[in-house]
Amino acid sequence: MTLSSHTRLFVTGATGQLGRLVIQALLRTVPAAQVIAGVRHAGSEGARKLAGLGIAVRTADYAKPGTLAAAFEGVERLLLISSSEVGQRVVQHRNVITAAKAAGVRLIAYTSVLRADTSPLALAEEHRTTEAMLAESGVPHVLLRNGWYTENYAASIPPALAHGVMLGSAGEGRIASAARADYAAAASTVLTADTDQGGRIYELAGDEAYTLSSFAEIVSQASGKPVAYKNLPEAEFKAALIGAGLPEAFAGLLANSDAAAEKGALFDDGRQLSKLIGRPTTSTTSVIEAALKD
Repeated sequence: MTLSSHTRLFVTGATGQLGRLVIQALLRTVPAAQVIAGVRHAGSEGARKLAGLGIAVRTADYAKPGTLAAAFEGVERLLLISSSEVGQRVVQHRNVITAAKAAGVRLIAYTSVLRADTSPLALAEEHRTTEAMLAESGVPHVLLRNGWYTENYAASIPPALAHGVMLGSAGEGRIASAARADYAAAASTVLTADTDQGGRIYELAGDEAYTLSSFAEIVSQASGKPVAYKNLPEAEFKAALIGAGLPEAFAGLLANSDAAAEKGALFDDGRQLSKLIGRPTTSTTSVIEAALKD
C-alpha cells in the first residue's frame, strides 16, 4: 500500500496528549492537505489550534456514531487512539470501527497496550476486546501495542519532591517506558509507510528499563533534592492515591498497573519501538529533566 499524494490520513482524538504529537509528527513528513484531525468539539481551543496548522478538522466523537460517518468520508488510513474513558472503550471503539468499515477505510492503526493478549493489566481487557473486534471487522489493521509513557510517572514528581518520597506498588519490577512523543512517532511512521502494514503487531517499549527505586534516584539527582521510593501493597497505594484526591476508579487502575509492573507487565526488551522510529527512544533522564523545567 503505497502512500500517494492523495492518501488522506485521519487521526482520532487529535486534541489529546498523544493525538497532538501524532499530528506534529505527520506534518514533518506529509503535506497538511493530507492530514485530517478528528476532535470531539470542533469549536474548542485545541481544535482551533489544529486548524491553524492548515489541516482539516472534523467532529468525530467516539460516543456519537452519527458524527463518525461524515468524519471518515474519503479517508484511507485511520489512527484509532484508544478512548480515555476506561469502561466505555469497547462501545466507543466499536462505533469507530463500524463507521470506518462503512466509509471504506483501507487501514486502521490502533493504539493498544503492550502484550495485550497476555497482559495482567486490568486495563488490557478492553484492548483485547477491541483487537478482537478489529479482526472480526475484516478491515486491514495494525496493532500499536504501546508500553507505558514515562510521563505517567513523571507526573508524580511534584508531590515526590514536596514530600521527599515517591509511592508505588511496583516493587523491583522493571519498567521499559518511553516518551509519549516516541509512540507518536511510531504511529506516524506506520500511517505513512509505503509497505503494507495490515496484520502487523508492534510491541512498543523503551530501550532502557528502570525500577521505581532507580526512577526516584534519577529524580533526586536531577532536582538536587532527596527523593526515596516507598513500596506499598496495592490496596495501600490505592488508598494513598484516593487520599491525594484521585477518583477511586482511577486510583485503582494506577495501583493495579503498578502491581502488574512488579510481575513484568511493563517490561519488554525487543526494541521494536526504536527500530520503527529509526532512533533510540527518549531517555528516562531526559523526560524527568523536562518535567522539572515545567
